[in-house]
Amino acid sequence: MPASVETTTVDPSHDQSAQSAPANAHTDARVPGAPAGGEELRPHAEHAFAHELAALAAQDDRPRPVRWKLSPWAVATYLLGGTLPDGTVITPKYVGPRRIVEVAVTTLATDRALLLLGVPGTAKTWVSEHLAAAVSGDSTLLVQGTAGTPEEAIRYGWNYAQLLAHGPSRDALVPSPVMRAMAEGMTARVEELTRIPADVQDTLITILSEKTLPIPELGQEVQAVRGFNLIATANDRDRGVNDLSSALRRRFNTVVLPLPESADAEVEIVSRRVDQIGRSLDLPTAPDGIDEIRRVVTVFRELRDGVTTDGRTKLKSPSGTLSTAEAISVVTNGLALAAHFGDGVLRPSDVAAGILGAVVRDPAADRVIWQEYLEAVVRERDGWTDFYRACREVSA
Repeated sequence: MPASVETTTVDPSHDQSAQSAPANAHTDARVPGAPAGGEELRPHAEHAFAHELAALAAQDDRPRPVRWKLSPWAVATYLLGGTLPDGTVITPKYVGPRRIVEVAVTTLATDRALLLLGVPGTAKTWVSEHLAAAVSGDSTLLVQGTAGTPEEAIRYGWNYAQLLAHGPSRDALVPSPVMRAMAEGMTARVEELTRIPADVQDTLITILSEKTLPIPELGQEVQAVRGFNLIATANDRDRGVNDLSSALRRRFNTVVLPLPESADAEVEIVSRRVDQIGRSLDLPTAPDGIDEIRRVVTVFRELRDGVTTDGRTKLKSPSGTLSTAEAISVVTNGLALAAHFGDGVLRPSDVAAGILGAVVRDPAADRVIWQEYLEAVVRERDGWTDFYRACREVSA
């Protein structure tokens, strides 16, 4: 006769082996030798924006789903920004169509998981982190998808010392972030889902459809409690790598994050993120940096779209994505150059090398495209003489 399976819920939060898992936002557990609070190079969203989350929670009188820290309205306000009745300013975390954020937040309040899809650099990971921080107060229940991600990263693993000494037991079980989220009613995150091998991806099917995770070795299972949901991100440039099965795709509500609609919106995004990153790195603000930011954004958008801003000149697009994230990286690096090897003012020479590195990914084809763009567009553009010379110098 087949062995019966107990439906006793295993609570990984009481498991000794779970002590090595990331701490929840309401704890202050730290790895010995880890930096003290405020010294992290990149604090988690729930820590970096703790004052905004606290202000929203204090003034949020709308209905909240079970175990949510904020109401759906407050979560959307946290991502999109706004001013609260007491004057607290909530900074925008995402600049884009409001409806996209509303659909994403609403999905998390249902029993369907959320898939954020888009080209590289459309803030999928950023939005995923802030959604988890606002909903659950903890963005650290994360599985990073790679070609080598094992099934244990999504289900559970074993403490082999305990396993060899005492056999399969709760003490030997090492819960995954997804298992912990199920047991605690939290939001789990899976980054780059399509990079994960297909057979490992399918581990999620039972979790998302049945809201349970069997543990055959113990004859038990973990049943998801109310509040559990999952956010996955996927890069649509990875199509054909490990495409999602139709069975798994049906378990998700897909929200596509577009590239910024206008140059002004993209300039705002780049400026805001560069300012945040610069403060964390103690870089001085660049008083005249907006001009160079706008140039970087213009170059990236024109080459990405295959046409100049005025629509008069058709262009060849290079092999790279030239995303907003890459523009942020180019400007941040330029700001560091200006701070450490210049006079602190962001100039064309500070961003030229970064642009070249972003555009020329294929040394043969992309270099020709870049040279044609420099000579046909940049050289003839009023007010871009210094920028042209700087780019010519690094491209020589």
